[in-house]
Amino acid sequence: MNLAVEKMIANIKNSKLIKELKEFDNLIRAIGECKSKSEEDRIIAAEIQLLKQRLSDPKLDKSRGREYMVRVIYCEMLGHDASFAYITALQFASDSNLLTKKAAYLALTQLLDHNSELVLLLVNTLLSDLKSDNYIIVSTALVVAAKLIGPDLVNAVYPVVLEKLRHPKENVRKKAVMCLQCFHQMDPKREGPLAGVDLERSFRTMLCDKDPSVMSASLCALHDCVKMDPRPYKNLVPSFTSILKQVFEHRLPKTYDYHRFPAPFIQIKLLKILAALGAGDRSASENMHTIVLQCLRRAAGSTASGTAGVPPTIASALVYECVRTITTIFPNAQLLTAAGESISPFLKSPNRNLKYVGLDALAGIVQVNASFAQEHQLAVVDCLEDSDDSLKLKTLELLYNMTRPSSVDAIVERMLVFLSTTADDHIRSTIVRQITDLAEKYAPSPMWFLKTITTLLKGAGDLVDDSAVFHLCRLIAQQDESLHRHAAAVYVDLLTSSVGSNGGAGGGSISNGGDSMDVIPLPSSSSSSCSSSANNGNASANAAAATILRKLPEQLLKVVFWVLGEFGHLGPIPVGVLARRLSAILNLQGCGDGAKGFLITALTKLAARTAAREGGGRGSSAGGSGGSQKDKDDGEMAVAALLGSECRALLHRAACSQNVDLQQRSLELLALVNLPSNLMVQVLPEDDSPLVFDESELDAVRRLDFLDPFVQQSLAKGAAPYCPPTDASSSNGSGADKGLRFDAYESTQPIISGGGGGYGYSTNNASTTAASSSSSSGALISSGGAAPTLRSGSGFFGNTTGSSTTTTTTTTTTTTTTSNGTSNSNSSTNSNSSSNNSTASPQLVLRHSTSANRKWGPAQFMEGPSPHASSSPNRNDPFGSGVGGGAVSGAPSGGQNGMVGGGAAPIPKPITERDRLAASLFGLPIGGAGSGGIGAGAAGPGSRMVGGGSNGNLISMGGGGGGGGG
Repeated sequence: MNLAVEKMIANIKNSKLIKELKEFDNLIRAIGECKSKSEEDRIIAAEIQLLKQRLSDPKLDKSRGREYMVRVIYCEMLGHDASFAYITALQFASDSNLLTKKAAYLALTQLLDHNSELVLLLVNTLLSDLKSDNYIIVSTALVVAAKLIGPDLVNAVYPVVLEKLRHPKENVRKKAVMCLQCFHQMDPKREGPLAGVDLERSFRTMLCDKDPSVMSASLCALHDCVKMDPRPYKNLVPSFTSILKQVFEHRLPKTYDYHRFPAPFIQIKLLKILAALGAGDRSASENMHTIVLQCLRRAAGSTASGTAGVPPTIASALVYECVRTITTIFPNAQLLTAAGESISPFLKSPNRNLKYVGLDALAGIVQVNASFAQEHQLAVVDCLEDSDDSLKLKTLELLYNMTRPSSVDAIVERMLVFLSTTADDHIRSTIVRQITDLAEKYAPSPMWFLKTITTLLKGAGDLVDDSAVFHLCRLIAQQDESLHRHAAAVYVDLLTSSVGSNGGAGGGSISNGGDSMDVIPLPSSSSSSCSSSANNGNASANAAAATILRKLPEQLLKVVFWVLGEFGHLGPIPVGVLARRLSAILNLQGCGDGAKGFLITALTKLAARTAAREGGGRGSSAGGSGGSQKDKDDGEMAVAALLGSECRALLHRAACSQNVDLQQRSLELLALVNLPSNLMVQVLPEDDSPLVFDESELDAVRRLDFLDPFVQQSLAKGAAPYCPPTDASSSNGSGADKGLRFDAYESTQPIISGGGGGYGYSTNNASTTAASSSSSSGALISSGGAAPTLRSGSGFFGNTTGSSTTTTTTTTTTTTTTSNGTSNSNSSTNSNSSSNNSTASPQLVLRHSTSANRKWGPAQFMEGPSPHASSSPNRNDPFGSGVGGGAVSGAPSGGQNGMVGGGAAPIPKPITERDRLAASLFGLPIGGAGSGGIGAGAAGPGSRMVGGGSNGNLISMGGGGGGGGG
């Protein structure tokens, strides 16, 4: 007997049914025990083959359908294609068995989306299930409709879903509200398939449902509507406050409590809705003040019930949401005071997460009223000294929001320290942006701004925005000579410490004092055979300098080059030594073309300064006839000595560069050196007074009368006259004759000219052209008489901000036309022609306005207008005109300079170092600093131009609105 029973049990264990029942358990166990991804893929691949075989079997056992659906979900979740089971899942969704139907619906919601074409096959099944008498099937169908019904099919199921809002079962009504919320998210503006449907009315109706679950579902839907447009829901503020009061007074069933807190998630949702409705609305905010205050006090009173001094998490979440609501709605002093008191336990908590939440809440309060942060200053200082980086970053963000002129120095110093200790690029870029914002808003003095931005460029120059560099250069240009000398000394020391005393001395031939210097005259551009052997002796020194200089960011190098080009002659070392050190930097492989362009511009300006000092300065006349020949010779020799062999080789390499901007800058410098020294002084004047043009002079420029002689000369040679576009269209006949032209084009007499390049210049007194037969290209460098074009640009390193009157000529034969119509040709290097006729083209007269008695910071707005305000229309701009591409153009326009410092109160003896740090951060009377600021203003006329424009013109004069001088 026992043997028969044992044999029967063995047959049952070995039966096919028992083996199939164990398949799912074995699959889960095998997946859990996998030790590699490849092993897991092998198991899932075998499972997919088994499922394909089972689901394609005509004798499929539907009683095991739910197990098959779950196994299909596992295969799809693990990244394998299970599309073979989609049709089977649709078939199982129509099964009469409830568990099989729910498993099939679950698989369909996980495997498909509303864009799938198979959803269309599911619509009839859904409609049938939505009309079922079984509320569980109806609830399941509502969930599937919310997941899979898209805009194309929403109209088919919407009427049936709307009917379910009146279903006797609360679970069905809640699912119907959730389904309608999904439909609302598809078409929130009612401009698509739901045009004309009033879903908001249904949400308002279900807000008054007797079941709390249905009410909470309608709250979620109304929150979406309020976030999009709160105005239509202002009248619901009393209803929301009434519901909130009932919730925190324990009017809901105990099943909604969480850790003995009455429905905390419903309270949080209601607080978010009230915050959106009360933002910027005083009347709506006054209706919710009392309820929000009571909610805050109940939640804050429960925070003391935590273990080991840590409040419960849900109580902290409620307090935080109340504080956010208080800081969002119209401000109320009583609410802000209560909010400041409620976050004190967070800041003093040993839990860093609660400290972080407290800092975030305090930042919101500070944005409304910064005085509420003073009572928490010591706690904020403790957070600043914490070892957690996230907490430090949040503390610095709080200090950034509460910075005032009296505390900017200490806060920026802390930010710079934190910047030097973190390596995360996202955090560093955030801190850099905050430091630049604070420096521009609350800088106590120009000297402080220069020091701060320079330190920032040294530490994180690759993350500093171009606008900060632009503001720094514009600020330096607007100040007096004392700041110019200080800036030149700072950047010379920086250059010396980076390059070394021997790195920029041209291979050691120049000592630090500049006692000895190789003087190699700069030949004409035809001697392009200058070999690189001049630099072979300096290879090791330059390689060492390059290794060190790569640590300096390119943004900082641009500032250094611009400052030393403008004010290097005021620095502590001779100009010759400075030029040699600057030219050594061009050997850097990591130095970009932008920095190289700035360096070439700096050398150009230094050459002009040297020519002005050694060649008699501005004593020569505009026509170039004034000044003794000895002064001119001395200036030319000094410029040739300034640009030594190394600089000469680098300039010729830049002239052959693929970068057009570098080519133009280097060729313009070579052209200026070949011209008389007094002309270079006139093109790049040392006088930084702005140039002012009246309207009549601008009209003369717009008419371009000075081009008439050149036009007549070209017409005399056979050039075709200019035909405006309107005349050209009318000259072709009537409008009927339009289309392709098959006749031959008119032949014009070609203008035959010699080869080579020429350099020309024009002044007030004469139209004089100088040609150089040895140059490959030429640039017409225009001074006063050639009408400049005034342009404004977009930035310091972007498109051209300042313009130059530079034109290119391709002929060597120079032709000048006098006022009486005669034409003279000459191919010599210098040919002059003067005009004696009274009917000559109108000339521009440059008037120089002074730039003294400027003020700095808020003082320029406190007092009356400056006595020199009439000379520049932009005197109230703290920065003055823009800084743009090209060389120096006139002088910086009018921001009022000077410095007005705030009064410092007597500093009492601090109790502790912690108190002193808190006083400096929060701007208390202890150690209070003066106020000041740097504001960004519109560019005015006569701006000082800084190199780096898109067209690379080095030479420009005059001024233009918006930071450009043509």
